[in-house]
Amino acid sequence: MSFEQTVEVGGKKIRFETGEIAKQADGAVIVSCGETVVFASAVSARNVKEGQDFFPLSVEYREKYYAAGRFPGGYIKREGKPGDHEILVCRITDRPLRPLFPKDFVNDVQIIIYVLSTDKKEMADVLAINAASAALSVSAIPFPYFNHAITAAKIDGKYVLNPTIEEMKKSRLDLVVAGTIKAVTMIEGESSNISEEEMLGAIEFAHENIKTICQGQIELKKNCGKPEMTYTPRSWDENLEKTVRERYTAAVEALTQIKEKKAREEAQAAIIDKAKTELKEQFPDTIGLVREIVDEIDRDVVRRRIIMDKARPDGRGLDEIRPITVRMSPLPNRVHGSALFTRGQTQSLGIVTLGSEGDIQYVDKMNDEIERRFMLHYNFPPFSVGETGRFGGQGRREIGHGMLAERALVWALPDNKDFPYTVRVVSEIMESNGSSSMATVCSGSLSMYAAGIPLKAPIAGIAMGLVMDEQGNYSILSDIQGIEDHLGDMDFKVAGSETGITAFQLDIKVEGITTEIMKNALAQAKKGRLHILGIMNQAAPAPAEKTSPYAPRIEKIKIPVDSIGGLIGPGGKMIKRIVEESGAQINIEDDGTVTIAGVGQETIDKALKLVHGVVDEVEEGAVYEGTVKRIVDFGAFVEILPGKEGLLHISKIDHKRINKVTDVLQLGDKVKVKVLSVDRNGKMDLSRKDLIKKED
Repeated sequence: MSFEQTVEVGGKKIRFETGEIAKQADGAVIVSCGETVVFASAVSARNVKEGQDFFPLSVEYREKYYAAGRFPGGYIKREGKPGDHEILVCRITDRPLRPLFPKDFVNDVQIIIYVLSTDKKEMADVLAINAASAALSVSAIPFPYFNHAITAAKIDGKYVLNPTIEEMKKSRLDLVVAGTIKAVTMIEGESSNISEEEMLGAIEFAHENIKTICQGQIELKKNCGKPEMTYTPRSWDENLEKTVRERYTAAVEALTQIKEKKAREEAQAAIIDKAKTELKEQFPDTIGLVREIVDEIDRDVVRRRIIMDKARPDGRGLDEIRPITVRMSPLPNRVHGSALFTRGQTQSLGIVTLGSEGDIQYVDKMNDEIERRFMLHYNFPPFSVGETGRFGGQGRREIGHGMLAERALVWALPDNKDFPYTVRVVSEIMESNGSSSMATVCSGSLSMYAAGIPLKAPIAGIAMGLVMDEQGNYSILSDIQGIEDHLGDMDFKVAGSETGITAFQLDIKVEGITTEIMKNALAQAKKGRLHILGIMNQAAPAPAEKTSPYAPRIEKIKIPVDSIGGLIGPGGKMIKRIVEESGAQINIEDDGTVTIAGVGQETIDKALKLVHGVVDEVEEGAVYEGTVKRIVDFGAFVEILPGKEGLLHISKIDHKRINKVTDVLQLGDKVKVKVLSVDRNGKMDLSRKDLIKKED
């Protein structure tokens, strides 16, 4: 039997269907808005893997090209590995769901989401979050919440719910909000330098409407929800916990005196090793839980000190930022711009590469192909945290952090007309103790200044934390380090300029946070952001006056539209020749705009000369230096401009009589000639003798 539930949000109907498709899954739902249709399934393992002490949730999201009536790009016409966009949707679906599962539930859970149809209007990524939550709610998997999402935009001063793809292009805000009936569980997005008040208003606006979707899910679950499955809670040994707490709490409390990350980690590891050695005979079957128990004790100690004593692990005040140093251009100008940003024990080396239009990245997506003139890539090697491990390739974390930093910086880029470069920023994380994505924002902004990019404004980022007890007491932390992220309840990343916010990302480990907490966190984040920007402005008050001599030079000219064909030539022959002779990259647009890029002004000048030679009209009476291209009995054909030849008659080579052309000229010779005439068909009559002195 199939069931259907429809809710209306922002004037749009969102329909949930279940019971007909994928009946062997624990839960399966189809969600549609307009003609955009998303399917989600949820399946849980019935048994826990031996020794498993964590919750293994996996979320997979795939955009099927058939949904848009398209073939996948590439040689093999089928979908391949997920693209960056799909991975980002996996992350925003996973993050608000994970903290809502029971703490003692450690069965494998897999959520698989397909986009089955798209009308190229409604955005499928938000529907994916709703579909995943709905699939869980109708299944037997223990998931006691209804968690849904809405996109909010701001267009012409008004908030808009679930805007279309075209509407979003006009918006100053791209905000995804997930939440339950009671509280917000996740936010993510970018904006055009909006104020904290505007952002908070959008979040509140979105959350009020999320409640409507949650109410619809409550009804759907009542009608067709399965009884909750029985599961074996994570194994625990209360006697072991009691013993560890009695004997080692004092040692764990002493960790609060150690400020340096590695030293603290080593001291904690020593406590764990000691406890395992001393208690192994007494608790042989559960000794593996010691690490988790010590971590819980540490969590209790750190959180209590933060809430009660306002004391952080490294001794800072709640709103205090770690020491910051900036080194501009630490690398030679062979790279086009670089900056080293260090905040505490987190360090990002930002490196900029400038390119031409030929370096634009084209990304094939389900709905269309997009072009990226700006891209930021984030690398997080194992040495940055003093470990060995997997090296090479980008995981979901690297892609997510890189895209967050890219969103933070893209607003500040100058218009392409003013700065016609393709820009790539790479963040090499050299050291990490929390908030490396926000350090990337800072190093990215600084390195672009070093590259001579005239940003609208410098951009900085800060990560905010939260510790909240069962009584509702809380402390908000500025510029969190690793331990505060690990043991705290919130990671709220906020990036922006002195005047507004450009990107944000909120993850929580509790059931949700209130508007009050978010308002206070945003205010504290602004204070911290302004502090960081002050230091950045001292190190780099303005962009470099010139780009690196090793960066491409780019110039644009406008030619008549009817000259485009001649510049390209038959089969591209002419433009290929110009590129080969000059060494420049050339791009021709339909409106006659010609973009010339090359290393060094000499390359640009040569290309410009060649282009002008093709498109400019030959002037009668003008003198040109040409090249002998052909020799015939009655004269020589001389190319005075690319693709433009004229006849130098044998009688006009010299004042004296010449019997054979080859007595004076050879193929390939450079010769100065005067244009005597140009007929209406473009045929030119040339003279050499008019330029040489007649001998007496």
